[in-house]
Amino acid sequence: MREEPRSSYLPLRWLLAGVLTLIGAGLFSILNGPISIGAADVFKEIASQVFGVTVTTGLTELQSSILTDIRLPRVVLGMIAGGTLAVAGGAYQGVFRNPLADPWLLGVAAGAGLGATLAISGVGALSLALLPLAAFIGALGGVALTYFVGHSLSAGRTSTTLILAGVAVASFLTALQTYVQQRNSETLREVYSWILGGLQTASWREVRLILPYVIVSVGVVLFHGRLLDVLSVGDDEAAALGVNVSRVRLTVVVFATLGTAAVVAVTGLIGFVGIIVPHAVRLVAGSSYRRLLVLSTLFGASFLVLADVLARTVAAPAELPIGVITAFAGAPFFAMILRRSKGGTL
Repeated sequence: MREEPRSSYLPLRWLLAGVLTLIGAGLFSILNGPISIGAADVFKEIASQVFGVTVTTGLTELQSSILTDIRLPRVVLGMIAGGTLAVAGGAYQGVFRNPLADPWLLGVAAGAGLGATLAISGVGALSLALLPLAAFIGALGGVALTYFVGHSLSAGRTSTTLILAGVAVASFLTALQTYVQQRNSETLREVYSWILGGLQTASWREVRLILPYVIVSVGVVLFHGRLLDVLSVGDDEAAALGVNVSRVRLTVVVFATLGTAAVVAVTGLIGFVGIIVPHAVRLVAGSSYRRLLVLSTLFGASFLVLADVLARTVAAPAELPIGVITAFAGAPFFAMILRRSKGGTL
């Protein structure tokens, strides 16, 4: 692994690179679609809508509606989802010192999948209208159950115990989801469509719905970047330096999970973002979490927006689930991570 520079703070060049990449990815996504919209008109419309600047855009009423009601909310939601999933993945890897850790590790995906399946299948008082809420509660419930099981097995709640508890809880919740699906086979198509994730139904409503959770979640995780650097030397060493390891681990996991749960509630299960982006950042910019978490947020947002462009265009006019695109990208990364691990460089 490359030698870590003396300063673990974020260099300005990397921050600028992340911001410019995000702007470029957003503009590229907005300009790609069956209805042509010029870049200059996009900037004018954004200035008009966001800053209240009175300008003549040259857009027709149809083009303006497509831009403001379809493309912009889709891009913004993609940025929010990608940045949140990426920073949560980096946080999990720091907390558990596991290169393959991501938000799904402690039962987030299994819990959200069960909640969504119950809503889609109309089980009990749930209905399709409550799908985001059911997925959100299911995701948080999955992690809460993991922590309960882990705590019952080990009072110290070590990272290894929590990971094993997460595997057990995820298996149990997945079994329940499978049972519900088999009892309501007519909804299988809708369930699998949600599980594979997507931004097809993105609107400003979804953006407003999850934004408060995401702001709090990402803010708390970024604030703990320095403590994650301390945890990287080991639990005993961190405790000797005065860090309350259990409290830091619980806080980071809770808030990383909160943001992830909010995202999957409206986008479905989009995998691998929390593994691909932090590792890519780590390879080129170093492993300090004060740097990695910020850059993962920016590049994660760009990554998911570009993945969404591929999902929309590869099989046009049909649209692929975005989870298929991220899975295609994730498989080579798994191979690379395992190869580096085998060589002792990870």
